[in-house]
Amino acid sequence: MSDGPVGVGVIGAGVISTRYLTNLGSFPDVDVRFVADIDLDRAAAQAAAFDVPRSGTVDELLADPDVEIVVNLTIPAVHAEVALAAIEAGKDVWSEKPFALDRAAGRALVDRARALGRRVATAPDSFLGSAVQTARRLIEAGEIGEPMTALSIMQTPGPDGWHPNPDFLFQEGAGPLFDIGPYHLTALVQLLGPIARVTATTSQARATRTIGSGPRAGESFAVTTPTHISAIYEFESGVSAQSLFSFDSKLPRVLFEVSGVEATLSIPDPNTYQGELVVHRGRDDARTVPSSGVTTNHGIGVAELAQAIRAGRPERASGEQAYHVLDAMLSTLDSARSARPVDVESTVVVAPPLPEDWDPHVATLRVA
Repeated sequence: MSDGPVGVGVIGAGVISTRYLTNLGSFPDVDVRFVADIDLDRAAAQAAAFDVPRSGTVDELLADPDVEIVVNLTIPAVHAEVALAAIEAGKDVWSEKPFALDRAAGRALVDRARALGRRVATAPDSFLGSAVQTARRLIEAGEIGEPMTALSIMQTPGPDGWHPNPDFLFQEGAGPLFDIGPYHLTALVQLLGPIARVTATTSQARATRTIGSGPRAGESFAVTTPTHISAIYEFESGVSAQSLFSFDSKLPRVLFEVSGVEATLSIPDPNTYQGELVVHRGRDDARTVPSSGVTTNHGIGVAELAQAIRAGRPERASGEQAYHVLDAMLSTLDSARSARPVDVESTVVVAPPLPEDWDPHVATLRVA
């Protein structure tokens, strides 16, 4: 290990790896050195496409001393297993969401990382983008007065119409709650603080779905998780939020708002990284505010993690935050099953906002 750019290895050479590899290649504080996948040909193809020097098996990546951060892009069902293997191999981890499917696995992963002096930072990193960071600065500056409520909506017909292999998105660990919920709930936690309680209902429109595109078009598969979730979240601060996550709406819609005693702040889709915000003070009184900060998407959290490692400070997209969001999502399902409010037992200390001029494309680490 040096004090220069941080060596990165990517596990999982699927669709999302293209976006990560594209962006990571533009960040001078990280250096992608290995791509691994159970499909060795796919790993080799991605490595060649992005000028990564090595590819191979997961075990080979974990044994590589030049890899300091493992970027875990595997399917949700094995996120925790792969992350645990990485920290046991002496690596720090950036994991796609959700970083675990149950509390026991999530807690064990965070606790084991702490015991070994390792980090398990976790997506989404969209809250590090300009939109949510600008929203946080506006709220903390008192632009809308004391926050009181929030509204968070994501409705689509579902990814089965466009994704070539959508099966896993309709199974345990996915569905709209685990697939899209982390973006919304992480942003809400960043803006309003930890979640204390949830009351929820869920439903499922269809027992099977049909793949609408790609080589498997026309193939049907079973749906085994709720596809419509409606929840009320109460925060430790006393603020409440109404959230709706659905794969059952023919009308696609995203809405994300925070209302204070003086104004309502309309914020771009938390599944994106940038966009204009609007401060509404009345029916005919709306002011547009351009977002300021990072506009690059997937992977900026890896760059921030790398800088945190070198500086010896906590990363912003921490495993504790990811565990709290996981706990809130599982509590959402618990509430729906029990038909009663459920306390969210975990909490988290929200990391400070990014400096407004932070840019992952600017080198901050000395080349060894």
